[in-house]
Order: sequence, then structure tokens, then C-alpha cells
Amino acid sequence: MITSDNWFTQTMLINTLSRTENLRSQVAGKTTVGDNLFAAILNQLLLQQDGQSKVNPQINTVIPNIISTVDPYMSNQNMSLDVNGSLHFQLMEPEKLNQVLDGKLKGIGEVFVRAGKRYNINPALLTAIAQHETGNGKSRAAIEKNNVAGMMGVNGLKSYSSIEDSIMDMARNLSKNYLGQGLTSISKIGAKYAPIGADNDPSGLNNHWVVGVTKFFDSLSV
Repeated sequence: MITSDNWFTQTMLINTLSRTENLRSQVAGKTTVGDNLFAAILNQLLLQQDGQSKVNPQINTVIPNIISTVDPYMSNQNMSLDVNGSLHFQLMEPEKLNQVLDGKLKGIGEVFVRAGKRYNINPALLTAIAQHETGNGKSRAAIEKNNVAGMMGVNGLKSYSSIEDSIMDMARNLSKNYLGQGLTSISKIGAKYAPIGADNDPSGLNNHWVVGVTKFFDSLSV
């Protein structure tokens, strides 16, 4: 039996879903993809209501398969019903980002949102990386080179004509070489983006990359 505080709410939801499902089966002559998704979710809620705390293993395959049938674009963009999907684009208010941005990053929340939309990356991830890499806009690389992401070129740190160019280059790189290659968590991205023990990291700053970026990302995702 469910003993959490949301038991009553979940019970009411299940009853409502059950009545809706019964009405739907009475008026529809055939089962649609949407019906299958509806039934799968209802079934999972019923299992939980019966006291089965273990998640139905089929739910993780049924729902993503249904989604990919309904909207192939979501499948092509590697969207999934897990935490990794949060690194793909989600609409954010630029002002929310501007409240925490400082230094060379101050007031450019709209650029992070625009770059995220263009390259299908969560603006919070782009912002978090820039905050960590630059000490929130105060690093020498940000001030002198407009480089907010630690992007490297053949001669060391890249120089950009503007902060916006740096953000767009970071988003392009992450989309193509990280999320596009299946690295869809901050820890997986960090292992490649800032590998521990790298030759160009003699002071060991990369040891803190995943923790630092995650801290900024979580604070923006609240």
C-alpha cells in the first residue's frame, strides 16, 4: 500500500484515468498509438497503487517506442524519458539566467537561450559550463579572448571577436562532438571535455569540472 503524502492525489488521478479509459474504449473502434501510451501509463500507475514499488521493466521500452512512432523528430534528436534528456533544449527565460550571470557574461542570457535552441542544447548546460570555465565571467580568457568555454585551437586558447561567437562555438561543438556522439550526461561530457590528467591541465583543474558544472546546472534547473 502506498503510504506517501501523495497517495490521495495519485488515487484520484488513477480513478480519473480509469474512467476516461473506459469511455474511450466505448466510443473508439480501434486502438491508436495515443491509446497505447495512455494505457501504458495507466497500467504503471495501477501497479504502483497495488504496492509494487519496482518499476515495470516494459515501461522503459514501451513508452519511448510509442513516442518515436508519434514523433520521429524526438527519436532522431535522442530524446528519452530519463535524466539525460534534460541536456537537450528546454525553453528558459533569459532573465532567469541574467540573475546569476556576472562579469563578461552579465546580461547575455538571451544568447545562451538562442544558442541552445539552434543546437538543441539546454541553455542551462551552456550557461553552467561558461560559469565554471570563467569563474562566472571573470577569467582572463573571458576578458582578453572572449573565450567563455575553454575552447582550444592549434595555438592554445581560441580568441573570439565577441562573447556571442564563443557561446555559439561552444554550442556547436557540444552538439556535434558530445551529445551527438551519445555523451548525454555531464559526467560523460566531462570525461572528454575536461579529461582528468590531461597534458594541458598541469594544475589538475579538470578534477573539479564535473562537480562544478553540475552545481551550476542544478542551480539553474530548479
